[in-house]
Amino acid sequence: MSTAVSIDGGRSATLPSMHVLEPVQKRSHWWVEALAIVWLGWVYDAITNLAPLRLNAALAHAGDVLGLERTLHIDPEHALDGWLAAHHSLGLAIADYYDNAHFVVTLSLLGWLWWRRADLYRPLRNALVLVNLLAFIVFWRYPVAPPRMLPGFTDIVASTHAIGSWHSGALASQANQLAAMPSLHIAWAAWCTVALWRISARIWVRVLGILYPCMTAAAVLATGNHFVLDIFAGVVVMAAAFALVALFSGWAARLRIGMLGRRPFIANSANPAYRMSQTCYEVRDQVD
Repeated sequence: MSTAVSIDGGRSATLPSMHVLEPVQKRSHWWVEALAIVWLGWVYDAITNLAPLRLNAALAHAGDVLGLERTLHIDPEHALDGWLAAHHSLGLAIADYYDNAHFVVTLSLLGWLWWRRADLYRPLRNALVLVNLLAFIVFWRYPVAPPRMLPGFTDIVASTHAIGSWHSGALASQANQLAAMPSLHIAWAAWCTVALWRISARIWVRVLGILYPCMTAAAVLATGNHFVLDIFAGVVVMAAAFALVALFSGWAARLRIGMLGRRPFIANSANPAYRMSQTCYEVRDQVD
């Protein structure tokens, strides 16, 4: 991008945008991204292995969360869960959505960004990694059982035998059943909203970006998998992750500028300083 400026004599010249000082965005190697996913899976698995030792604490914390919600009069979980349990077909559809949509939507969007929008991919990828790491810290320090593990609730996903259920069968041992707070379903869905808003200004895209986390919130509550406060915590974790990415990006930009000032000048078209100097020569020629 460039900027037109006025010079003496009423003439104009074109100056480059300061984006020339930014590194050229290239698509990262797929195996680097795969390693990041494997590492996150390893961390999650390590926390999951602690679940049997924390069951009593997680159930107690779940009771505390529900008690606080009742005090604040924001506890629709039991009513929604009971209503959905009485409607098997709808319960099956929502359970399938709960179990599969967050993986399909998030990973598909992430893959599209990697393939088509390298300029947006890195900051959004970094934010998603931080979302998970921040959530893992809470899972480790403050395990919370989901409502479905408390008396009076129905496990909709298990009772409907939803596709891809992580609550029973062969996959149960691989799932962290004590990770209700914060809701990663909501954190991931909110991340998708931010990503879609950065990708496109089209109204229908942004409306979908807003509807998706709303639908997910209804699903996690009605299936007995999360509390209302888990949803709030998921949004907070997402916002904190993006704030940290912005903070680190600003620090990295200042560091880059400082290093550029100390670096020996190299007459190479790949050097941002060289590109800037060449443009300045072109501007001088326009003036002359």
